[in-house]
Amino acid sequence: MKKEIAVISGDGIGPEVVQQAIKTLDAIAYRFNHTFQYNPVEMGACAIDKYGEAITNEDLEKCAKSDAILLGAIGDPRFDNDPTLNVRPEQGLLKLRKHLGLYSNIRPIATYDIISDQSPLKNERLNDVDFVIYRELIGGIYFGEKKLNKDETEASDLCSYSVKQIERIAHEAFKAAQQRKKKLTLVDKANVLETSRLWRKTVTSISKGYPDVELDFLFVDNAAMQIIQQPSSFDVVLTENMFGDIISDLASVITGSIGLLPSASTGKSNGMFEPIHGSYPQAKGQDIANPNATILSVAMMMDYFEFFEEAKAIREAVEWTLSEGIVSKDISKAASSGCNVIGDHIANYIENYGEVKINKRNTEESKGVFI
Repeated sequence: MKKEIAVISGDGIGPEVVQQAIKTLDAIAYRFNHTFQYNPVEMGACAIDKYGEAITNEDLEKCAKSDAILLGAIGDPRFDNDPTLNVRPEQGLLKLRKHLGLYSNIRPIATYDIISDQSPLKNERLNDVDFVIYRELIGGIYFGEKKLNKDETEASDLCSYSVKQIERIAHEAFKAAQQRKKKLTLVDKANVLETSRLWRKTVTSISKGYPDVELDFLFVDNAAMQIIQQPSSFDVVLTENMFGDIISDLASVITGSIGLLPSASTGKSNGMFEPIHGSYPQAKGQDIANPNATILSVAMMMDYFEFFEEAKAIREAVEWTLSEGIVSKDISKAASSGCNVIGDHIANYIENYGEVKINKRNTEESKGVFI
């Protein structure tokens, strides 16, 4: 099977983690007889430096014509603390989401026993944590009308949602719940916000078509507390754009490493797959980044293509490296492997159907040796 993949390496550690994801894709192509064509795209600070804009229309169309998009990370500290700048790296991401209609952001949250001691939560709270957040991605306050008065003393951002916007992601979330533990939690602020009341009314109506799924509701402030206190009580979480942005980042700390969390952003005709972490510019070029979130995003891409065996092979390879102690600095400072070494091991594991032996001494020296 042939697939065209737009590749956005981005800024900071983006190019390094994307390189490992490409190794993984090449290994999948070798083992399962696929052909992946990679189409490079510039987006973020690198695009601003080169073109004066966060993403060009030409690159937008290149993404639109691809079967899927692989994104590393965007962002640069040069743009973080100057509110007068008119062009920012993040504008490219918002523009791309809007252009492609990527309305559904999916973030799985799961824990790994091998690194449970890295989590800020007590071990007993980590048992059976496995939930997924469905965040509406192209509506709400981030895309609403923005106003600033003439003397710059008053500003406003409009939060707007339609029934149609709510319905399309709600159906996806309910269908996901049917394949999981059959529970869906809507996170809103319906005691205060009119948009949240519309969400609650619409989702309640849709739930009648999914009688096998239990529906409950949490205000976003309570949801934030429950995610920390009882993370295993969640199955599928559905929410609007800004709330989803905040609680998915909150949930990400549960695993013990943000470098293990992938995401997918999908629409009617395309999908973008990226780690949830940022560009981590301080680590750029040091070969210390954790590539697993990007590689696991490739597994979500395989699911999107309905290449389920391929996705399974990737996840098994990542779990194997973790169990073998082939981990990056964010997981273990004492015995860490480089970003490239981790990528090599995962690709080798996939290509060899899991039949791999390791020279442990060289692995500890961050020099992966395959036998």
